[in-house]
Amino acid sequence: MNGFVKRTGALILMLVVLAASCFTGAFAAPEESAYQATVLFTHDLHSHLLSSRAEDGGTFGGYAKLMTVIKEARAKYPAAILVDGGDFSMGSLFQTCYKSEAIELRMMGEMGYDATIFGNHEFDYLPEGLASMLSVAASADEAVPAILNANYLPPKESEDGSAELMWQAFENYGVREYMILKRGGIYFAVFGINGYDSDDCAPNSGMILEDPAEVSQEIVDKAVAECKELYGTEPVVVCLSHSGTTDGKGEDYELAQKVDGIDLIVSGHTHTQLSEPIEVNGTYIVSAGEYGKYLGVANMHFDGSKATLADYELIPVDESVAEDPHIAEKVREFKTIVEENYLADYGMSFDEMLLDNPYKFDSVDEVYGTQHESTLGNVFADAYKVAAEKATGETVDVALTATGVIRETLPVGLISVSDVFSAASLGVGTEGELVRVYLTGKDLKAALEVDASVQPIMKSAQLFMSGVQYSFNTNRMIFNKVDTCNLKRADGTLEKIDNDKLYSVVTGMYVGQMLGSVKEKSFGLLSITPRDKDGNPVAIEDFVNYVVKDENGVPVKEWYAIASCLKAMGGEMSEDYAQPDGRKVVYSSFAPADMLRNANVFTFVALAVIILLLAVIVLVVRVIVRRIKKRKNKLSKEDAQDEE
Repeated sequence: MNGFVKRTGALILMLVVLAASCFTGAFAAPEESAYQATVLFTHDLHSHLLSSRAEDGGTFGGYAKLMTVIKEARAKYPAAILVDGGDFSMGSLFQTCYKSEAIELRMMGEMGYDATIFGNHEFDYLPEGLASMLSVAASADEAVPAILNANYLPPKESEDGSAELMWQAFENYGVREYMILKRGGIYFAVFGINGYDSDDCAPNSGMILEDPAEVSQEIVDKAVAECKELYGTEPVVVCLSHSGTTDGKGEDYELAQKVDGIDLIVSGHTHTQLSEPIEVNGTYIVSAGEYGKYLGVANMHFDGSKATLADYELIPVDESVAEDPHIAEKVREFKTIVEENYLADYGMSFDEMLLDNPYKFDSVDEVYGTQHESTLGNVFADAYKVAAEKATGETVDVALTATGVIRETLPVGLISVSDVFSAASLGVGTEGELVRVYLTGKDLKAALEVDASVQPIMKSAQLFMSGVQYSFNTNRMIFNKVDTCNLKRADGTLEKIDNDKLYSVVTGMYVGQMLGSVKEKSFGLLSITPRDKDGNPVAIEDFVNYVVKDENGVPVKEWYAIASCLKAMGGEMSEDYAQPDGRKVVYSSFAPADMLRNANVFTFVALAVIILLLAVIVLVVRVIVRRIKKRKNKLSKEDAQDEE
């Protein structure tokens, strides 16, 4: 009897416990597993608060739509962290309030971002511009994301005080190496890193880049040790890196190879879109593309010491997504500020339509692709030439732009002021300004050779010019690929380029300052020296003194030059841009005449080396043949003697 009672009581107790657990599960809010860690991420947003037009006629991105997708992801993964991989600014008209309004950081704070990092474009407004933006954001009395920056720091001091200014701004905002977050029972250690190419793309940052791998290992070790000491557990380690991946490799791939303990790298800078993560050394590398096209979602199982990726998704932010009303209203407010504080000075408005364009121009990917003449590049270069001549009242010999500063294409259909600005938004210290310097004919030819020879190893170096007609053979000797080149005057006549003559050249400030890096990128074999009208060399830091200004002393912006040129066409894109006009001809040939036409020292040296090698080969063959003959003769004599 006692045994029956005990067994019955035990059974009843088990049923009660089971019922209680079912009851609790039925009514408790769903919680993320203590062993699941979720990271929501973006990178390279580039001030794209508004949706952009896709080539297929749809739209993508836009903060109001991105917010809708973020909210849906958070509902599914309430313990997720939301992070960004840098270059959150520079790329649309909203950037014009970068220093005064800190629009990008304030919007990210409104959207609930936990952390972001500096990309190279956060330094386009120079150290004082970044310091101003940080100060505005810090004093806005609004939520803003943490900024994590472990290896890209100002020098301890500087003669002009910029280093001290930056350190003070870092302190005011709270810029730090890493942060530890707790979500859903899991701790995250998140840190920020910049890469070598990112540093190269920010020549005016004033920052000192420390080795990404060495610093990353130090930060990982420090953050893990701190988490263990304070919370008795290891964290999921997330690296926000503005270094990039290209073709499945790149700087972030190398970072993962060299550093132990990173669970996830959010890889920005190269605008890469990874449909599947890259796994190397136990680290997962993820990328979601540029301009908020996608929200990245990385779900990881965490066993207390190591995170393993469970699933991964890039959620499209396209025309099918509804806008979040609150964020949409905030965007409209900032749009009004841009119109009142910036565009009013140019007599233009945000959505003003400049003309109707019936022609399909290159996409940005195509501009960065194979070497070719581009009608898109032609529009930009021609507009710079026209605007500079109008502003100065003087003839400009050559105007040029480069793929590296063309951010978006001009769409088919109606083209707005906003479209043009987004396509030509890069600058140094301010929105892109035109500069006029002088090049000798020899250096002008070197610039053409940069387009022909350097572009295959540096995609951003493809040039598009106005005022020049040239051709190059891709099969020729490097640094001697250009075989014909002439100035093309306004009346269509061609004029031979004189090596010793000075020619006026107009380009954007960003491209102009890159002229000084040609020698380095060409291994010291090419050099271009910008000069003043008297032939004196111009230092890169003095380019601000050569900005093109109109009759009222107002600097001519790149975007404004293009917008004005389009507006002057009378409502429809000129037929001149329906197709290439032959100003740049790219071809491949091994015909002797094509290989040797206008050969220079590089080709002659290569020919000399080839002839020398052939001569050596002939000499070696002759020696071998003689020895063989001599050996045969000796054997024949020995055979004859044996027969006797």
